[in-house]
Amino acid sequence: MSPIAPESVRRVACVGAGVIGGGWAAHFLARGYDVTAWDPAPDAEARLRRLITAAWPAVEQLGLADGASPDRLTVTDTLEEAVAEAQFVQESAPEKLELKRDLLAELDAATAPDVVIASSTSGYPMTDMQTTAARPGRLVVGHPFNPPYLIPLVEVVGGEATERWAVDWASAFYTAAGKSVITMERELPGFIANRLQEALWREALHMVAAGEATVADIDASITEGPGLRWAFMGPCLTFALAGGEGGMAHMLDHFGPSLKAPWTRLAAPELDDALRSAMVDGCADAAGERSHADLVAERDQGVINVLRATGRLPRLAGERA
Repeated sequence: MSPIAPESVRRVACVGAGVIGGGWAAHFLARGYDVTAWDPAPDAEARLRRLITAAWPAVEQLGLADGASPDRLTVTDTLEEAVAEAQFVQESAPEKLELKRDLLAELDAATAPDVVIASSTSGYPMTDMQTTAARPGRLVVGHPFNPPYLIPLVEVVGGEATERWAVDWASAFYTAAGKSVITMERELPGFIANRLQEALWREALHMVAAGEATVADIDASITEGPGLRWAFMGPCLTFALAGGEGGMAHMLDHFGPSLKAPWTRLAAPELDDALRSAMVDGCADAAGERSHADLVAERDQGVINVLRATGRLPRLAGERA
Protein backbone atom coordinates (compact mmCIF):
# COMPACT_ATOMS: atom_id res chain seq x y z
CA MET A 1 0.00 0.00 0.00
CA SER A 2 1.55 3.29 -1.14
CA PRO A 3 -0.90 6.15 -0.64
CA ILE A 4 0.02 9.70 -1.50
CA ALA A 5 1.79 11.58 1.31
CA PRO A 6 -0.85 13.32 3.47
CA GLU A 7 0.70 16.74 2.96
CA SER A 8 0.67 16.26 -0.82
CA VAL A 9 -3.11 15.84 -1.13
CA ARG A 10 -4.66 18.42 -3.47
CA ARG A 11 -8.11 17.02 -4.29
CA VAL A 12 -10.71 16.03 -1.69
CA ALA A 13 -14.17 14.57 -2.23
CA CYS A 14 -17.04 15.43 0.11
CA VAL A 15 -19.88 12.91 -0.19
CA GLY A 16 -22.99 14.26 1.50
CA ALA A 17 -23.42 18.03 1.37
CA GLY A 18 -25.64 18.86 4.31
CA VAL A 19 -24.62 20.92 7.32
CA ILE A 20 -21.62 18.72 8.17
CA GLY A 21 -20.56 17.77 4.64
CA GLY A 22 -20.97 21.36 3.49
CA GLY A 23 -18.96 22.55 6.48
CA TRP A 24 -16.20 20.14 5.55
CA ALA A 25 -16.27 21.42 1.97
CA ALA A 26 -15.92 25.02 3.21
CA HIS A 27 -12.98 24.00 5.41
CA PHE A 28 -11.15 22.15 2.65
CA LEU A 29 -11.72 25.00 0.18
CA ALA A 30 -10.36 27.46 2.75
CA ARG A 31 -7.25 25.32 3.12
CA GLY A 32 -6.60 25.53 -0.62
CA TYR A 33 -7.84 22.14 -1.79
CA ASP A 34 -9.81 21.34 -4.93
CA VAL A 35 -13.11 19.88 -3.71
CA THR A 36 -15.55 17.67 -5.55
CA ALA A 37 -18.90 17.13 -3.87
CA TRP A 38 -21.90 14.89 -4.38
CA ASP A 39 -25.27 14.63 -2.65
CA PRO A 40 -28.39 12.91 -4.04
CA ALA A 41 -30.79 15.70 -3.01
CA PRO A 42 -32.09 17.63 -6.05
CA ASP A 43 -31.28 21.02 -4.48
CA ALA A 44 -27.94 19.92 -3.00
CA GLU A 45 -25.70 22.14 -5.13
CA ALA A 46 -27.66 25.31 -4.42
CA ARG A 47 -27.73 24.60 -0.67
CA LEU A 48 -24.04 23.77 -0.62
CA ARG A 49 -23.01 26.93 -2.42
CA ARG A 50 -25.19 29.02 -0.09
CA LEU A 51 -23.54 27.38 2.92
CA ILE A 52 -20.05 28.07 1.58
CA THR A 53 -20.95 31.69 0.80
CA ALA A 54 -22.24 32.10 4.35
CA ALA A 55 -19.14 30.46 5.85
CA TRP A 56 -16.57 32.32 3.77
CA PRO A 57 -16.37 35.51 5.93
CA ALA A 58 -15.55 33.33 8.94
CA VAL A 59 -12.85 31.30 7.18
CA GLU A 60 -11.34 34.53 5.83
CA GLN A 61 -10.95 35.74 9.41
CA LEU A 62 -9.32 32.45 10.35
CA GLY A 63 -6.89 32.87 7.46
CA LEU A 64 -7.00 31.39 3.99
CA ALA A 65 -4.35 29.16 2.48
CA ASP A 66 -2.64 30.24 -0.72
CA GLY A 67 -4.98 29.81 -3.66
CA ALA A 68 -8.05 29.18 -1.51
CA SER A 69 -11.27 29.95 -3.35
CA PRO A 70 -14.91 28.84 -3.47
CA ASP A 71 -14.34 28.57 -7.23
CA ARG A 72 -12.36 25.37 -6.60
CA LEU A 73 -15.59 23.52 -5.76
CA THR A 74 -17.09 21.16 -8.34
CA VAL A 75 -20.45 19.52 -7.68
CA THR A 76 -20.87 16.29 -9.64
CA ASP A 77 -23.92 14.42 -10.86
CA THR A 78 -22.78 11.03 -9.58
CA LEU A 79 -20.88 9.59 -6.63
CA GLU A 80 -18.44 7.95 -9.03
CA GLU A 81 -17.56 11.29 -10.63
CA ALA A 82 -17.00 12.88 -7.22
CA VAL A 83 -14.39 10.33 -6.13
CA ALA A 84 -12.83 9.50 -9.51
CA GLU A 85 -9.70 11.60 -8.89
CA ALA A 86 -10.05 12.13 -5.13
CA GLN A 87 -6.99 11.66 -2.94
CA PHE A 88 -9.12 11.64 0.23
CA VAL A 89 -12.86 11.11 0.76
CA GLN A 90 -14.99 12.57 3.58
CA GLU A 91 -18.38 10.88 3.92
CA SER A 92 -21.08 12.90 5.72
CA ALA A 93 -24.35 11.08 5.08
CA PRO A 94 -27.27 11.12 7.56
CA GLU A 95 -26.88 9.08 10.76
CA LYS A 96 -28.55 5.89 9.58
CA LEU A 97 -26.45 2.77 10.03
CA GLU A 98 -27.66 0.83 6.98
CA LEU A 99 -27.31 3.91 4.81
CA LYS A 100 -23.74 4.42 5.94
CA ARG A 101 -22.88 0.75 5.45
CA ASP A 102 -24.17 0.80 1.91
CA LEU A 103 -22.60 4.15 1.07
CA LEU A 104 -19.18 3.23 2.43
CA ALA A 105 -19.30 0.01 0.40
CA GLU A 106 -20.15 2.06 -2.72
CA LEU A 107 -17.35 4.50 -2.00
CA ASP A 108 -14.91 1.64 -1.46
CA ALA A 109 -15.86 0.16 -4.84
CA ALA A 110 -15.61 3.51 -6.67
CA THR A 111 -12.42 4.88 -5.12
CA ALA A 112 -8.80 3.98 -5.84
CA PRO A 113 -7.65 1.32 -3.35
CA ASP A 114 -4.95 3.46 -1.70
CA VAL A 115 -7.31 6.36 -0.88
CA VAL A 116 -8.46 6.73 2.71
CA ILE A 117 -12.22 7.13 3.20
CA ALA A 118 -13.36 8.82 6.42
CA SER A 119 -16.84 8.97 7.92
CA SER A 120 -18.14 12.00 9.80
CA THR A 121 -20.42 9.80 11.90
CA SER A 122 -21.38 11.28 15.26
CA GLY A 123 -21.43 7.99 17.10
CA TYR A 124 -21.39 4.76 15.09
CA PRO A 125 -18.27 2.62 15.50
CA MET A 126 -16.49 2.01 12.20
CA THR A 127 -16.59 -1.70 13.02
CA ASP A 128 -20.37 -1.55 12.53
CA MET A 129 -20.18 0.50 9.33
CA GLN A 130 -17.43 -1.32 7.38
CA THR A 131 -19.05 -4.76 7.33
CA THR A 132 -20.03 -4.80 3.64
CA ALA A 133 -17.03 -3.00 2.14
CA ALA A 134 -14.69 -5.14 0.06
CA ARG A 135 -11.61 -3.25 1.30
CA PRO A 136 -12.48 -2.11 4.85
CA GLY A 137 -8.83 -1.61 5.83
CA ARG A 138 -8.79 2.01 4.56
CA LEU A 139 -12.07 3.06 6.24
CA VAL A 140 -11.77 5.30 9.31
CA VAL A 141 -13.90 7.63 11.40
CA GLY A 142 -13.03 11.33 11.09
CA HIS A 143 -15.56 12.85 13.50
CA PRO A 144 -15.72 16.66 13.41
CA PHE A 145 -17.50 19.17 15.61
CA ASN A 146 -20.02 21.45 13.96
CA PRO A 147 -19.26 23.56 12.03
CA PRO A 148 -16.15 21.79 10.68
CA TYR A 149 -14.81 24.99 9.09
CA LEU A 150 -14.76 26.74 12.48
CA ILE A 151 -14.23 24.16 15.25
CA PRO A 152 -10.72 22.63 15.02
CA LEU A 153 -11.41 19.23 16.59
CA VAL A 154 -11.53 15.98 14.64
CA GLU A 155 -11.46 12.56 16.32
CA VAL A 156 -9.87 9.75 14.30
CA VAL A 157 -10.37 6.06 15.01
CA GLY A 158 -10.51 2.86 13.01
CA GLY A 159 -12.68 -0.22 13.25
CA GLU A 160 -11.71 -3.83 13.80
CA ALA A 161 -11.00 -4.28 10.09
CA THR A 162 -9.19 -0.95 9.64
CA GLU A 163 -5.46 -1.16 9.03
CA ARG A 164 -3.18 0.95 11.21
CA TRP A 165 -1.66 2.79 8.26
CA ALA A 166 -5.05 4.27 7.40
CA VAL A 167 -5.59 5.69 10.91
CA ASP A 168 -2.09 7.20 10.96
CA TRP A 169 -2.49 8.58 7.44
CA ALA A 170 -5.85 10.17 8.22
CA SER A 171 -4.50 11.80 11.38
CA ALA A 172 -1.53 13.20 9.45
CA PHE A 173 -3.79 14.45 6.67
CA TYR A 174 -6.20 16.23 9.00
CA THR A 175 -3.24 17.83 10.78
CA ALA A 176 -1.87 19.04 7.44
CA ALA A 177 -5.37 20.35 6.64
CA GLY A 178 -5.34 22.54 9.74
CA LYS A 179 -7.38 20.44 12.16
CA SER A 180 -6.68 19.64 15.81
CA VAL A 181 -6.54 15.85 15.86
CA ILE A 182 -7.23 13.30 18.58
CA THR A 183 -6.16 9.84 17.42
CA MET A 184 -8.11 7.35 19.50
CA GLU A 185 -6.54 4.00 20.30
CA ARG A 186 -9.87 2.19 20.70
CA GLU A 187 -13.45 2.53 19.52
CA LEU A 188 -15.96 4.12 21.84
CA PRO A 189 -19.59 4.87 20.90
CA GLY A 190 -19.93 8.64 20.60
CA PHE A 191 -16.13 9.00 20.73
CA ILE A 192 -14.71 11.37 23.38
CA ALA A 193 -16.12 14.86 22.92
CA ASN A 194 -19.69 13.75 22.23
CA ARG A 195 -19.74 11.54 25.32
CA LEU A 196 -18.64 14.45 27.50
CA GLN A 197 -21.11 16.81 25.84
CA GLU A 198 -23.88 14.22 26.12
CA ALA A 199 -23.27 13.71 29.85
CA LEU A 200 -23.74 17.43 30.44
CA TRP A 201 -26.80 17.51 28.17
CA ARG A 202 -28.53 14.59 29.89
CA GLU A 203 -27.99 16.08 33.34
CA ALA A 204 -29.41 19.38 32.04
CA LEU A 205 -32.53 17.56 30.81
CA HIS A 206 -32.90 15.84 34.20
CA MET A 207 -32.73 19.17 36.02
CA VAL A 208 -35.31 20.82 33.77
CA ALA A 209 -37.63 17.80 33.95
CA ALA A 210 -37.43 17.78 37.75
CA GLY A 211 -37.95 21.53 38.03
CA GLU A 212 -34.50 21.91 39.59
CA ALA A 213 -33.25 24.55 37.14
CA THR A 214 -34.43 26.55 34.16
CA VAL A 215 -32.90 26.50 30.69
CA ALA A 216 -31.56 30.01 31.34
CA ASP A 217 -30.01 28.88 34.65
CA ILE A 218 -28.28 25.95 32.97
CA ASP A 219 -26.87 27.98 30.08
CA ALA A 220 -25.65 30.74 32.43
CA SER A 221 -24.04 28.18 34.72
CA ILE A 222 -21.73 27.22 31.85
CA THR A 223 -21.19 30.52 30.03
CA GLU A 224 -20.54 32.38 33.29
CA GLY A 225 -18.78 29.50 35.01
CA PRO A 226 -16.71 26.51 33.85
CA GLY A 227 -17.22 27.26 30.16
CA LEU A 228 -14.93 30.27 30.51
CA ARG A 229 -12.10 27.97 31.56
CA TRP A 230 -12.93 25.17 29.14
CA ALA A 231 -12.31 27.53 26.22
CA PHE A 232 -8.57 27.07 26.70
CA MET A 233 -7.96 24.57 29.55
CA GLY A 234 -9.82 21.28 29.78
CA PRO A 235 -11.65 19.92 32.82
CA CYS A 236 -8.81 17.70 34.03
CA LEU A 237 -6.14 20.39 34.18
CA THR A 238 -8.70 22.86 35.53
CA PHE A 239 -9.51 20.50 38.39
CA ALA A 240 -5.80 19.97 39.01
CA LEU A 241 -5.53 23.68 39.77
CA ALA A 242 -8.29 23.24 42.36
CA GLY A 243 -5.76 21.19 44.31
CA GLY A 244 -3.46 24.18 44.67
CA GLU A 245 0.25 23.44 44.61
CA GLY A 246 -0.58 19.81 45.42
CA GLY A 247 -2.19 19.53 42.00
CA MET A 248 -4.44 16.66 40.95
CA ALA A 249 -3.19 14.41 43.75
CA HIS A 250 -4.38 16.83 46.43
CA MET A 251 -7.59 17.55 44.55
CA LEU A 252 -8.48 13.84 44.40
CA ASP A 253 -7.58 13.25 48.03
CA HIS A 254 -9.61 16.27 49.12
CA PHE A 255 -12.62 16.07 46.79
CA GLY A 256 -12.58 12.35 45.95
CA PRO A 257 -15.22 11.48 48.57
CA SER A 258 -17.68 13.81 46.80
CA LEU A 259 -17.84 11.25 43.96
CA LYS A 260 -20.24 9.36 46.22
CA ALA A 261 -22.42 12.44 46.72
CA PRO A 262 -25.57 12.82 44.54
CA TRP A 263 -24.13 15.64 42.40
CA THR A 264 -25.12 13.95 39.12
CA ARG A 265 -27.29 11.09 37.89
CA LEU A 266 -24.18 9.47 36.42
CA ALA A 267 -22.64 6.61 38.34
CA ALA A 268 -19.09 7.44 39.49
CA PRO A 269 -16.21 5.01 38.91
CA GLU A 270 -14.32 3.66 41.89
CA LEU A 271 -11.44 6.01 42.65
CA ASP A 272 -8.87 3.26 43.08
CA ASP A 273 -5.09 3.56 42.98
CA ALA A 274 -4.93 2.89 39.24
CA LEU A 275 -7.43 5.64 38.37
CA ARG A 276 -5.81 8.05 40.82
CA SER A 277 -2.38 7.45 39.26
CA ALA A 278 -3.75 7.80 35.73
CA MET A 279 -5.28 11.18 36.58
CA VAL A 280 -2.22 12.48 38.45
CA ASP A 281 0.23 11.31 35.79
CA GLY A 282 -2.01 12.56 32.97
CA CYS A 283 -2.20 16.04 34.45
CA ALA A 284 1.55 16.09 34.98
CA ASP A 285 2.04 15.20 31.31
CA ALA A 286 -0.44 17.88 30.23
CA ALA A 287 1.27 20.53 32.35
CA GLY A 288 4.68 19.69 30.93
CA GLU A 289 7.29 22.23 32.01
CA ARG A 290 4.67 24.70 33.27
CA SER A 291 4.70 25.24 37.04
CA HIS A 292 1.59 25.63 39.17
CA ALA A 293 2.15 29.39 39.11
CA ASP A 294 2.49 29.31 35.32
CA LEU A 295 -0.79 27.45 34.97
CA VAL A 296 -2.63 29.78 37.33
CA ALA A 297 -1.39 32.79 35.36
CA GLU A 298 -2.39 31.13 32.09
CA ARG A 299 -5.85 30.35 33.42
CA ASP A 300 -6.39 33.84 34.82
CA GLN A 301 -5.30 35.58 31.64
CA GLY A 302 -7.31 33.16 29.55
CA VAL A 303 -10.53 33.89 31.44
CA ILE A 304 -9.88 37.63 31.13
CA ASN A 305 -9.30 37.24 27.39
CA VAL A 306 -12.53 35.27 26.92
CA LEU A 307 -14.55 37.75 28.98
CA ARG A 308 -13.13 40.65 27.00
CA ALA A 309 -13.56 38.92 23.64
CA THR A 310 -17.22 38.20 24.40
CA GLY A 311 -17.91 41.79 25.45
CA ARG A 312 -18.24 41.16 29.16
CA LEU A 313 -15.27 43.34 30.11
CA PRO A 314 -14.38 46.83 28.89
CA ARG A 315 -11.71 46.87 26.22
CA LEU A 316 -8.28 48.16 27.01
CA ALA A 317 -7.30 51.67 25.97
CA GLY A 318 -6.31 51.68 22.33
CA GLU A 319 -7.67 48.17 21.70
CA ARG A 320 -9.66 47.77 18.50
CA ALA A 321 -13.28 46.77 18.66
